Amino acid sequence: MATNIHTGRYTTENKDDIVVFIIGMRINKRLAVHKWLPVFNAMPGMIKELYVHKEELGFLSMESYFGLRTTVMIQYWRSTEELIAYAKGQKHLTAWKNFNKKVGNNDAVGIYHETYQVKSGSYESIYGNMPTYGLGKALAIQPVTADNRSAKKRLRSS
Repeated sequence: MATNIHTGRYTTENKDDIVVFIIGMRINKRLAVHKWLPVFNAMPGMIKELYVHKEELGFLSMESYFGLRTTVMIQYWRSTEELIAYAKGQKHLTAWKNFNKKVGNNDAVGIYHETYQVKSGSYESIYGNMPTYGLGKALAIQPVTADNRSAKKRLRSS
């Protein structure tokens, strides 16, 4: 699969409020596959749903990382209201109920999430010779110019 590299430096606008949602799991007991595999397998269906219905859900984009024990997804949302509404939706509620039923307080697998509300003008980004990535996938990218060359200038550009 070819990756389209944007040669040079680019950034994103910071005119809109956004929500950064970090979610993941940690395998605490590697041999307890029957505990952590169902948690791991619950995510692809939700991720597909987010991308298929992203506009109506308020989901913007995400990046995923997989380590030896820990996974993390960094998601970008339009608002906390839309994120919370998704959490109350059928697919997520089903996964959450299954987790509590199968894992509960068993320490074989851990889950976590963090939510950050970020006001317009309070975030900035820079990418050099990169494919569209991170916040650049969630928001429109623009070239770096004299007006937005430094992080300080980008933070004031809203």
